Amino acid sequence: MKSKTADWHDRMYNNRALVPEHPAFLENWARMSAAARTTAKDAQIDLPYGDGPREVLDIFPAAASNAPVLVFVHGGYWRSLDKRDHSFIAPAFTQKGVCVVMPNYPLCPGTDGHPVTIPDIARRLVQALAWTWRHIADHGGDPSRITVAGHSAGGHLAAMLLACDWQSVALDLPTDLVRNALAISGLYDLRPLRKTPFLGDSLRLNEADAKRASPALWEAPARGELFAVVGDNESDEFLRQNMLIRAAWGAKRVPVCEALPGLHHFSVVDALANPAHALHGRAMELLQK
Repeated sequence: MKSKTADWHDRMYNNRALVPEHPAFLENWARMSAAARTTAKDAQIDLPYGDGPREVLDIFPAAASNAPVLVFVHGGYWRSLDKRDHSFIAPAFTQKGVCVVMPNYPLCPGTDGHPVTIPDIARRLVQALAWTWRHIADHGGDPSRITVAGHSAGGHLAAMLLACDWQSVALDLPTDLVRNALAISGLYDLRPLRKTPFLGDSLRLNEADAKRASPALWEAPARGELFAVVGDNESDEFLRQNMLIRAAWGAKRVPVCEALPGLHHFSVVDALANPAHALHGRAMELLQK
C-alpha cells in the first residue's frame, strides 16, 4: 500500500482548514465564556495547582455540596487555546448540580529555556487532578466522584488521566481518582502527527514521546469507563482514531464509541454545553455512575 503523503496528513488533521467558519465558533466561545464568568459570582478563577504561570485552574461550584465533579480539559493541539475560552461549558452542568473544574496547562513548544512536550503536559494535568482530589471538597465537590472530559488534545489527555496509575504519583491518592472519562474528538495514536507538517514546529514530537503518549498503545485501564465520541462530519482520521481506542481497550472499558450526526470538530463542543443534546446527556450519564 502506498504510504500517505505529508499533504494527506495535513488534510486529515488540520481541523481549522477543514472548518473554514471556525473563527466564528472561537469568537462565540470567548463571548459566551466571558458572560459565564461574569454571571458565576462564586466561581474561583486562576487557582494555582503548580508553580508555572499556566498551572492554574478555574472552579465553578454547584449550589449543593458533595457534588459530582467534571474536570474539562481544553483542546488546541497541545499548543493553543485556554481554559478561559471554554467557561461557557460550565453553566449547563452547574445548573444540574455538578461542580466544574477547568485547568490550564503549559503549551508546546514552550521556550528554549523551558521546552514543553506532550508528556510534560500530561504530567502537569496529573498534578492538576491530584490538586483537585485534595481540595475540591473545600469548594463543594465530592472527590470520590471525579469524571474527566476533554476535547481534541483534551480528549487525548482525558484518556491518559483515566489510565493513570495514581498511587505511583503519590501514595495518598486513590487508585480510582478518575472514575470515568469522556473523550470528544480525541487522538489516541500520536505517531501520525509526526508526519503532519503544520504541527511539526510547535509539537516537536519525537518517536519516543509519540509512542509513550499514545493511549491506544497502552494496556486498557484496570477500572472505569471511557466514552469516545466524535462528530460524524470530522475527517476520516478523526473517525478512525475514535474507533481505534475501543479496538485497543475493548468494549468493557470503552462501552460508548460513536460518531454524532451533523457535527464537526467545533460544533461538537457546543453540543456538550447544550443540555438538550445527546452529548451532554452522555456526560451526565458518566457523572451519575
